[in-house]
Amino acid sequence: MAKDIACKLLVVGAGPGGYVCAIRAGQLGVDTIIVEAEALGGTCLNVGCIPSKALIHVADEFERAMNSADKAAIGVSASKPKIDLAKTVEWKNGIVGRLTGGVGALLKKAKVRVVEGWATFIDGKTIEVETKDGPTTIRAENVVIATGSTPVELPFLKFGGDVISSTEALDLDAPPKNLVVVGAGYIGLELGIAFAKFGSKVAVVEALDRILPGYDAELTRPVTKRLKALGVAVHLGAKAKGPGKDGKSLEIENGDGETETLPADKILVAVGRKPLTEGWGRENLVLDMDGPFIKIDDRCQTSMNGVYAIGDVAGEPMLAHRAMAQGEMVAEIIAGRNRRWDRRAVPAVCFTDPEVVAVGLAPEEAKAEGHEVESALFPFSANGRAMATEAEEGFVRVTARAGDGLILGAHAVGKGVAELSAAFALALEMGATLEDIAGTIHAHPTQSEAFHEASLRTLGHALHI
Repeated sequence: MAKDIACKLLVVGAGPGGYVCAIRAGQLGVDTIIVEAEALGGTCLNVGCIPSKALIHVADEFERAMNSADKAAIGVSASKPKIDLAKTVEWKNGIVGRLTGGVGALLKKAKVRVVEGWATFIDGKTIEVETKDGPTTIRAENVVIATGSTPVELPFLKFGGDVISSTEALDLDAPPKNLVVVGAGYIGLELGIAFAKFGSKVAVVEALDRILPGYDAELTRPVTKRLKALGVAVHLGAKAKGPGKDGKSLEIENGDGETETLPADKILVAVGRKPLTEGWGRENLVLDMDGPFIKIDDRCQTSMNGVYAIGDVAGEPMLAHRAMAQGEMVAEIIAGRNRRWDRRAVPAVCFTDPEVVAVGLAPEEAKAEGHEVESALFPFSANGRAMATEAEEGFVRVTARAGDGLILGAHAVGKGVAELSAAFALALEMGATLEDIAGTIHAHPTQSEAFHEASLRTLGHALHI
């Protein structure tokens, strides 16, 4: 039976941005409804950030166990382990289930009504949802579009069968003997490295002349070294052409224009994601676009009054924590608070081996913006904690404005450096200078000391190098 309900705030999409927006709005007393067609938590929680990190963790543990027989120098040895990927997937799904249940509980606690089904916009204040109990019409004073993104599909490598996206890669019941990854961005390399550790023979095909094009070459050099050590074949300046005639290979055009055939039991297409702007009635709205994205201002307001857009559908960087921050901000705006979006300190983390963190401007980016800069790095090979945990590969680098030492960027590559992202972001958010970091006591022994030492070195007086 058809239903007709109303609210002050309607959120379409329960991914990281959408559910955070709804929870915060509910906390502030805003009558809120959130609509989700699939599972609470969206791509990130169900088939992205969380499950991929679980898989990466298991891959790291398996590699550590496999290598233990060669660890005589540190006194560790063990028999050869086995990997049961089906069991790993079951464990991963358990984590996802706990988290989705947690999101549901938080929405209930904030008194947010959840409507399950596919939403279609009728106009800027009204949607119709196809639920299992029939159509439901929802009318709202304010609307937040948080529809997220989907994997980019190549016309000559359609998803299906042995051509998979990251979603299917996270649910394989066994490591493929031969895996070809199309795309050397963070998604492709994170999963490619994990499967290489599981024992797959991995090849990466990238059309550009370098891996991880979103990061500068100095940061990606240790990742390239690690790929080589893992036996991953990286084909740069190469283009995928399509599956081979045998159905178990991929034909590519290499950098010399020659055709090569790579064995492939599975082909993982990881060439990026695109905003989900179709299929939910955008044609019934009057929204300005910014390329493939919905255009927004510094309040995440679209060209329509009372209609907001957040997260992947509203531009780069397409990161869960950006969506969360925007969702929280929009909820507070709707509740009557004065907020503006400032993206200067949005961390980007690549969970490869080693990990890569970028916050703010790299040295060349800062120069391109007209800054005169000072920059130096501190290697983990001179950090006691890194040495004691066999994590000497990599460094922390600081970029500051010449003259006053204002920190413009902080970057790192190394084992576990994702956890430094908060310190980097806080430094930029608070307008810290080199002197501020140099004057902050960092616990010893920790990897965070490399941030301290990089700042000291930029000032010209590092202590431990």
